[in-house]
Amino acid sequence: MPVEIKELHIRVAVSGKPPEAHGASGGAAKQAAAAGQAAGKDELVAECVEQVFELLQARKER
Repeated sequence: MPVEIKELHIRVAVSGKPPEAHGASGGAAKQAAAAGQAAGKDELVAECVEQVFELLQARKER
């Protein structure tokens, strides 16, 4: 007899403060780190959006 899961609840705790760069000092280093984090976030969001579109397309084909 197959088991069907109808709901799945996932909880995640995320800290609000990113870790500091080791050995970095000055405003320019902090700005470079912030720009790198922003680029990383953009890439992550783009990948998530792509995966959601793929899931929606697969559902639409069913």
